[in-house]
Amino acid sequence: MIRDISGWTIRLDPEEVAARRAGGVWRGRTIADDARALAEAAPGRTCVRAGDEALTYGEALARAERLAAGLWRLGLRPGDVVSFQLPNWLEAVVVDLAAALLGLVVNPIVPIYRHAEVAQILADCRARAVLVPETDRGFAYGAMMRDLAAGLPDLAHVVVLRGTGGLAGTVAYEDLAAEDGPVPWPAQRPEAVKLVMYTSGTTGRPKGVLHTHETMPRSLRCCVEHWGIAPGDVVLMPSPVTHITGYGWGLEMPFYHGLEAVLMERWQADEAVALIDRHGASVTVGATPFLAELVEAGERAGSRLASLKVFACGGAAVSPGLVRRANGLFARGRACRVYGSTEAPMVTLGFVGPGSADLAADTDGRIVDYAVAVVDEAGAPAAPGREGEILVSGASLFVGYADAAETRAAFTADGRFRMGDIGYLTGEGAVVITGRKKDLIIRGGENISAKEIEDALHRHPAVREAAVVAMPHPRLVETVCAYVIPREGAVPALPALAEHLARLGLARQKVPEHLEIVGAFPRTASGKIRKDVLRAQIAARLAERSGDA
Repeated sequence: MIRDISGWTIRLDPEEVAARRAGGVWRGRTIADDARALAEAAPGRTCVRAGDEALTYGEALARAERLAAGLWRLGLRPGDVVSFQLPNWLEAVVVDLAAALLGLVVNPIVPIYRHAEVAQILADCRARAVLVPETDRGFAYGAMMRDLAAGLPDLAHVVVLRGTGGLAGTVAYEDLAAEDGPVPWPAQRPEAVKLVMYTSGTTGRPKGVLHTHETMPRSLRCCVEHWGIAPGDVVLMPSPVTHITGYGWGLEMPFYHGLEAVLMERWQADEAVALIDRHGASVTVGATPFLAELVEAGERAGSRLASLKVFACGGAAVSPGLVRRANGLFARGRACRVYGSTEAPMVTLGFVGPGSADLAADTDGRIVDYAVAVVDEAGAPAAPGREGEILVSGASLFVGYADAAETRAAFTADGRFRMGDIGYLTGEGAVVITGRKKDLIIRGGENISAKEIEDALHRHPAVREAAVVAMPHPRLVETVCAYVIPREGAVPALPALAEHLARLGLARQKVPEHLEIVGAFPRTASGKIRKDVLRAQIAARLAERSGDA
């Protein structure tokens, strides 16, 4: 364990760092080094596209250096946290590079989050600056941040993008990014924390996942080598760049491996087909709805998406039938399931070789680079083919949470990370996930904490007790169902509960889509709510209604 320049205690020691670099497992460089090398070698080559805009390697570095000068003038120094809540815009590329040039820690925040989630994240990571659109999709991010800043003593600067320049108490991005003053560029420290990304916790409190300049590139390098991705290949990235997948593949992969990224600001399947065919996209990584809708759109357009080398699908349950259908359409037949998390990116990589069609569809991928174990309730190794808890370790693994207590709870005594999922290993070196220990709902690939919604529901005067569970959804795979025991004489309705959650500042994706009023919950002998029973009940009810229809 060492104390990082950011102030966080992380699960590294100097001998481990030296050994991994000596063995070639870690690179000993940062994305800032890569950006400078590519700007010198290929300044006019496109690295990222977004809509009708494109950014070359030379332009990316020049803009990042100017923004870094502006951030330096604001007083940001190595180890400080700069947050951004941005759509898939080219400015996100510039922010990420500028932070790396200065040795700052970036904190991407998903755009769907609102006051409650954003305030909690900014306070927890002690962000010194935050960059947001003035408005986007009808929501006033700049005004939200200005209002939140009064309660965030560490937050010194709110930077607004694509605005009118008239929002009091904020700094215009265009002014900040026009700086051209000298900067005493700090020495690069590849073992330092470079990313803190928040994921929903089972306690209802988001957890800050810490990655260094070494961990994420290791994961991406394994993908490139396993799937045969080469410099000049094109990535289509529809996932938000504020998610681990979009961040790695959309913002960082162009600089680590010379790939061109095509960012989609919002998912639209017909547009995705057109972009893949127009740009010759080789690879994309996305959640289940993306794959299902891409297949339907490809069939409508009469396109077999011939350039795709791989579509890696994960983040939520992926049916074998969907993978088989995709591989019946794709000319190269290389759709596959993968498994990982923000903490452990790409624990498995999909089967894409000859004769691997069944493994690609029926398993959650081949273990590459990680050590994976399955243990029973007592922590002993599970028998081959038997279900148990998934434990992992490896060079791509995160180095801890922002909260040291959460780090201690997440690792076994011998240093293996508890993924929170249940599954088994196959004789082919594959993982099959069969369930989860974490009390999370995975809505279209987005992790949602059940407890966070329950805590908010319990603040409604008509709710005596609430239990939130996942329920099946035809497009998103899972969505939110609330079971409520009402207070005596009260009959809470879903619209009123939805309005209550919105007032508390929760993102709309966390609002239950279905409400069940009950008199009691099924419980264990110790009094714990049997959520497995509640999930089964709502699944059966929905199936019955579907049959009636």
